Amino acid sequence: MSGEARAPLAERMRPQHLDEVVGQEHLLGPGKPLRVAWEQGRLFSMILWGPPGVGKTTLARLLAQAVGARFIALSAVMAGVKEIRAAIDEARAERERGGTTVLFVDEVHRFNKAQQDAFLHQVEEGLVTFIGATTENPSFEVNSALLSRTTVLRLEPLDATALTTLLARAEARFPEEAVPLDEAARVMLVELADGDARRLLNDVEWLWQAARARGQAVIDVPFARSVMGERLRRFDKGGDAFYDQISALHKAVRGSDPDAALYWFVRMLDGGADPLYLGRRIVRMASEDVGLADPRALTLALDACAAYERLGSPEGELALAEAVVYLACAPKSNAVYLAYNAARAFVRQDGSRPVPLHLRNAPTRLMKELGFGKTYRYPHDEPEGYAAGERYFPDGMTPQRWYRPVERGLEAKIRAKLEHLRELDAQAQERRS
Repeated sequence: MSGEARAPLAERMRPQHLDEVVGQEHLLGPGKPLRVAWEQGRLFSMILWGPPGVGKTTLARLLAQAVGARFIALSAVMAGVKEIRAAIDEARAERERGGTTVLFVDEVHRFNKAQQDAFLHQVEEGLVTFIGATTENPSFEVNSALLSRTTVLRLEPLDATALTTLLARAEARFPEEAVPLDEAARVMLVELADGDARRLLNDVEWLWQAARARGQAVIDVPFARSVMGERLRRFDKGGDAFYDQISALHKAVRGSDPDAALYWFVRMLDGGADPLYLGRRIVRMASEDVGLADPRALTLALDACAAYERLGSPEGELALAEAVVYLACAPKSNAVYLAYNAARAFVRQDGSRPVPLHLRNAPTRLMKELGFGKTYRYPHDEPEGYAAGERYFPDGMTPQRWYRPVERGLEAKIRAKLEHLRELDAQAQERRS
């Protein structure tokens, strides 16, 4: 067996030219950033941000090859200060020989601040062209100083067309290894790859080996399932895939699309998300996006969490799904959310105003003598149970109208009630003047 044959299929299928790369047309198409850099042979420092298996390392190698630069690769998982210094020394020696260096750092987000800072001077003076690769959002995981010296390029998961093309190439290139796939198995492999080329090639290589070992002439879905077992879709419980999906769930609920909301809810469960985490987010949605347009939403969300805690999996997920559908179908209002944020912002920048005397309790004789609570009007003794014209803000403070109910659900009735009470206030003010 040759050395090439012993390498994993994914490694043997690594593109040797930019034209062999599948996907990423937004970066590699005519006039796009990486295509222009390739054609002009002029590189810039960059951070390649995207999920696993979309070609970050391959692109870095091809770009270095395009400009004839020395390619030095570091993994932030394995490398430390010693390896960083050695790489910089290599780059300096290469420059003395008249060459240039591309320094590629895989999983750059795993380097701490001091390690990331170690590259700043070398990037600035042009000793290296820095290419970092990360699966995490650089805005949160990469130092601002390093970000300011690089261009962030977002790589997307590979679509079904790109993955199908890659699978066909592997079959054509290694016919002696390939075992025919029926169409349903082919579709299943592409779906399970979930945009990850490396995963697709690893899976198909595994299936080819199993099929040859068992004398299977054609790989169909039952055989593939028996070999591969239960496979989860890509889901990083602490990374971008997690936060992107919870964002999609929240926006589907806010957008009143129960079917899309259920899709993202089930996708997260399928990927291994903690159901109680989802429950907490559902409670938040009830408060933030439904609010007083339907106060029952918050109660139902809390009840769904309690039901899950009592039932556990898998029965408890149905209660959470019920809450998701209810919230998606409920009338929407963010009036309380906006009012709360506005009040917080006001209090944060305002002084500590004293409580007006008429609003203070007076449990002692001295406090009564000082006028605490003296002119307070008890609403239950007033017409309509409302003390028209009474003031509850601090003295000298302009009354605020932070809460503005919408014309939906229960808030439409709340709005009408508040408008009526304010009319009573205006009438009381007229009688005083």
